[in-house]
This record gives sequence, C-alpha cells and structure tokens, in this order.
Amino acid sequence: MKTTAALLLIATAIAPSIANAQKPLPPLPAPQSVPKPGPRTDAPYAPQPIVAGGIVVPLYPPNSPYLKADKVREPEVYNMSGAVPGRISSIVNIHNPSIEVHMVEKAINTGAAIILVAGGGHNTLNVGGESADFVPFFYNYGINTVILRNRLRKDGYNAQTDAVYDAQQAVRMVRAYAKEWGIDPNKIGIMGFSAGAELATPAAVLFEDWDKKNADPADPFTGVSSRPDFVGVIYPGPTPFARGRTAPPIPKNVPPAFIVCGSAGDRVHAIWALDYYSAMLSVGVPNVEMHMYGNGRHPGDPLPDGSRMSGGLTDRGNIPYGTWQYRFIDWFRDLGFLQKPGVETKAAKDIAVYMTQPLPTPPGQGRGPAAAPKP
Repeated sequence: MKTTAALLLIATAIAPSIANAQKPLPPLPAPQSVPKPGPRTDAPYAPQPIVAGGIVVPLYPPNSPYLKADKVREPEVYNMSGAVPGRISSIVNIHNPSIEVHMVEKAINTGAAIILVAGGGHNTLNVGGESADFVPFFYNYGINTVILRNRLRKDGYNAQTDAVYDAQQAVRMVRAYAKEWGIDPNKIGIMGFSAGAELATPAAVLFEDWDKKNADPADPFTGVSSRPDFVGVIYPGPTPFARGRTAPPIPKNVPPAFIVCGSAGDRVHAIWALDYYSAMLSVGVPNVEMHMYGNGRHPGDPLPDGSRMSGGLTDRGNIPYGTWQYRFIDWFRDLGFLQKPGVETKAAKDIAVYMTQPLPTPPGQGRGPAAAPKP
C-alpha cells in the first residue's frame, strides 16, 4: 500500500510537467533579410550583394563584346543552404559578371584587398564557404575583401578564356577604384579555390597580355595594370603550368604566391599545386610558399563516416589542414601586406631586386662536372 501511494504521489507531481510538454510551442517567425537575386528587367541584370553592405559593380559595360547580349538580362540563380536560413551556398547562371567589395574600418585598414574566386568545378560558384565566409575573417586583420562572380562553363562559357578575363578585369577594376574604396593600389591580390585557382594563376602570369588587349583609349580602365600583387593558390585545379600544357613565359614581375593543398589524400590537385610551385621555383621567384598537408582531402570528397570533406575556412575535424588560413596570414604579414596603406611591402622590394638579376640556370642545364684535365 505504501508503494502504491508513493507512486501515485510521484505521478501527481510530474503530471503538470507532462501536460506542459505536450502543449504546442509558439510559432517561430520566418527568417529575415534573406538575400535573393534581382528581377529580370529590360536592362542588363543587376547583381545583388551576397553579404550585407557589399558594393556590387558589374565588370563590363552593357555593350561590352565580352558579354552575351542574348543572356545578359537573365537573373542569377541562388542555391540556398538547406540548414542555414539566408545562407547562399552557390550561384549559377552568371551572365553579367561582377565584383562585390567589402571594406574595413579606417582605424584598422591595411589597404590590402583580396579578390576571392570560389570553386565549384566551373559548374557552380561556391560563394558561401569560399567567399562570403572570408569577409569577417579578413576584416579582423584589416584586409578588404572582394567577391568575384565569374562566368561558368556550365552556363556556356570557356573557363580558360571568359572566366580568366573576369578575374583579370576584376584586378584592374579594383585598382582603378582603389582610392574611392580606401585600398592601396600596390596591395591588391587574388585568391582562388579549386576551379577558382584556374582563374587566379593565369591572372598572375598573363596580365601583360590582358592589358595590351584592352588598351582602347575609350576604355576608362586603359593604363590600369591588371597585375596582382600576390596570389593565393588554394587546392588548385590545373594551372597554366600543368603537365601536358604549353607553359607561358613567366614575367619577371610575377607576384609572390601562397600555395596550399592536401597531399596524397588529394593527389591530383596536389600535383597541380606542385606544377605551379615548381614553375616559380625553377626561375627563382621570391617569396613563394607552399604547404602540403599529409592529412587532407579535397572539399566535397566522401569521408569514412559518410559525410563530405569541408573546405574554405572550416576546421576540417580539428586537423592541421583546418588552420591553413593562419599560415596565409603569417605569410601575408611576413611580406609586409599588413602594414599601413602606402608603406612599401617586402614583396614589392624583393620583386624589384629580382627584376634586376639574370634568371637562374634551370635544373639540369648547369655546367655539369668539371672536365678532366688534358694530358
């Protein structure tokens, strides 16, 4: 009897809690300020900011021969995250390519600007993890960020020409408006991820050709150099120096490079990373740094637990590969890019010295062993 009474007492005590738990929760409001593409109009499509506060500028005038007149009015298509309301994972249907500029406060501004070129296999532009996430990260170091929305192979464009042109034009445009945006014109670089590195690396070596090709006196950007002051090559696709390609000549003022990739776990991209590094090393380009991580795979690769490898800034399961961005900051600081605007960087000084020196003898073309003395 005592046991039964005790059970009844407990049941009575918890009954209100059960009743309360069964009541429906108040409805949640819908997500606010969710970004969305602009509408189709009779004018060229107006790209909308991916991150709040971005200044969005199309790369080409409406009548540019680089644009497709029958496509330029089509709105972009956003692929939104299924788990995070308002997060744009990727964008497709880009026919009016643009840059989106995010500036930092004057008190911390270094004047440096990084143009971010997302990957996606030329099928999508993964602007979430490989562009938007970097805006607050680089802000903390006083670095201005620029998100490039380049055209894609999936939408009918040539990745080795059309998309590379977008990257080159982006550098030139940022430099042209440097004063208006509080950017040091000598601290503008480009960072490409995977397929985005297939744009960043040609931009780092083919800038002279682009500037000569676009020297029309009627072009307001004529005379503005498209040379990047540095290049970030992040788990890259094939570069201009990939095996089987005809490698272009390396200009004497080629910018310094920061290269990062997984190693055997991302073998194909690691080989492409090595191709670029080897090309720079073979002619003695200063300040080229590479990090190859033994434990690291390409973003999107399947993992043993059924999930997929993350990219960009993500921690990657607390492995060293997840800290590559801090190694980039170390390199960036070492080359003087984190000083105040207007201060000449170590990178610029080293390139100036390098340009006065003869190219080193390529490996295997030296004088060889000393000849035997004649009898």
